[in-house]
Amino acid sequence: MTIKTPPTKLDSKKDNITKYEGESKDDGTPHGHGTYTFSDGDKYIGEYQHGEKHGQGTYIYNYGDKYVGGFKHGLRHGQGTHTHSTGDKYIGDFENDCRTGKGTYIWANGDKYVGDFIDDESNGYGTFVWSDGDHYIGEFKNGQLNGQGTYTFDYGDKYVGGFKDGLRHGQGTYTYADGTVKKGFWKNNLRLLT
Repeated sequence: MTIKTPPTKLDSKKDNITKYEGESKDDGTPHGHGTYTFSDGDKYIGEYQHGEKHGQGTYIYNYGDKYVGGFKHGLRHGQGTHTHSTGDKYIGDFENDCRTGKGTYIWANGDKYVGDFIDDESNGYGTFVWSDGDHYIGEFKNGQLNGQGTYTFDYGDKYVGGFKDGLRHGQGTYTYADGTVKKGFWKNNLRLLT
């Protein structure tokens, strides 16, 4: 007697079974407006073109993040707002699924950056305001103060000059709240005596 093995039961989470409701082409490919529910709990509501997210839509992630905005060829692209489950929020330009262009990133703790982004990092010119009142206006590279800028402390001191990797570096002027001025060359946040 031969014992037959029963067929494997499908598991929608493990087998990546998804559900689509909405407009489609004759062959069933999503095209137009629709809702796609992924097996992991993610959900997309919006426009499709030839089976890809394309146009305006809302993507809700299973871990609580939410993106509302433009898509192109399945990726976040154009203007959009990404709200993180942590309370952080980005409003601005996306390109090929990355924050790229002009945007505003607000952290849950109250810190805020307004300026240029490239590949998800602050790159170019921008303004960063810390929740404690310090603020910086100037150049950024890979998320760090880098280049020329002005850093103003909440207690009134101000540094105008060069920065490298988030530290005062290069020619600069430090003005204390009482009006005392120190000019010179900084390296790794320290003023060098000449």
